[in-house]
Amino acid sequence: MREEKQILRDVLIKPAGPDCNLACTYCFYLEKGAMFDESNVHRMSNDVLEALIKGVVGSAGEQVSFAWQGGEPTLMGVDFFQQVVDLQMRYGREQTVGNGLQTNGILIDQIWTGFLSRYQFLVGLSIDGPKHIHDHYRRTHGGRGTWQKVFDAGKRLMDANVATNALTVVNDYSSRFPEEIYEFHKSNGFAHMQFIPCVETDPANPEMAASFSVSSESLGTFLCRLFDVWLSDFKNGEPTTFIRFFDSLFYTYVGLTPPDCSLMKTCGNYVVVEHNGDVFSCDFFVEPEWKLGNVLKDNIADLLNSERQSRFGKIKAELPDACKSCLWLLKCYGGCPKDRISDSKEEGLNHFCRAYKMFFKHADPHYRRIAKAWKQKIALSRAEETRRQNH
Repeated sequence: MREEKQILRDVLIKPAGPDCNLACTYCFYLEKGAMFDESNVHRMSNDVLEALIKGVVGSAGEQVSFAWQGGEPTLMGVDFFQQVVDLQMRYGREQTVGNGLQTNGILIDQIWTGFLSRYQFLVGLSIDGPKHIHDHYRRTHGGRGTWQKVFDAGKRLMDANVATNALTVVNDYSSRFPEEIYEFHKSNGFAHMQFIPCVETDPANPEMAASFSVSSESLGTFLCRLFDVWLSDFKNGEPTTFIRFFDSLFYTYVGLTPPDCSLMKTCGNYVVVEHNGDVFSCDFFVEPEWKLGNVLKDNIADLLNSERQSRFGKIKAELPDACKSCLWLLKCYGGCPKDRISDSKEEGLNHFCRAYKMFFKHADPHYRRIAKAWKQKIALSRAEETRRQNH
């Protein structure tokens, strides 16, 4: 049976490649500079940018989202992103075009906030919580802490009414403080939060996780405690703060496709574009094996629907027996393939398998109750709409 063709909806772009003005201990992308060794500085050219924008909006449907990440994308400067918007307006076809910027906040000043506010960029600010947590691993090349600059950037963004989410890495240290991190974000205006579990291989022993990685047990405890404080803030049955993983998991309880790709059955629903126009299967798999093509010579929608991308997407479904018989299979489908760094004897098991089992068991009765109330509310709303139409 022929697979249904995917519509291009999301593109992740790294305009400055792996270049960054910080040296966070747990960063997995800085080492990608070795792949692009033609120069020590990596910047997207005007030709690549125009080909990228023209190709994406020309191939996308009614809605398309550009996610600008790094390294650190603000190294490109405001003028580069003004050109981004100008090209989107030039080549757009009456579409809804969204832009997201993930930043460490170091360069965010009044000029940046004015631009981001004017063009309604959604900003993901990398902030791991209070100072002692954030500065534990998020440091400059000289080893200095960065919390104050990042915190000030967050205030600056919110003062300019820029929609700003907190992006927080859960590592071996931060995993000890779920309530403190949550309360810090909430009290400082970060109502939308994303928690990113950290696991990377140890360079000295590729079969093991690096020391800064969060253990499965620690992540499980972290998620359960975080869920409880998130749930305690509900009002009239509705959340008052928004945590991406918790929100995405809710989709699975009401028969919808979760927006978090780690919870989907297969991968491969977006592509990554590097500074030189090279297109890859996934942010975590910017590797020669998963290079799909280049925007200067290939149609990006064709790359999304290529045989190689299809093969990449199916890797997630290659699960060990323990997953196939798991009670929670339909909730995570084995989790993100890049996290299959396991200290278990069973090959292919996700590093966070025990964490997810712990959390799903803890949260399941609450999700069932919330989903039941949501379905009843939707049914009543539809009945009311039908009643109005008949009168």
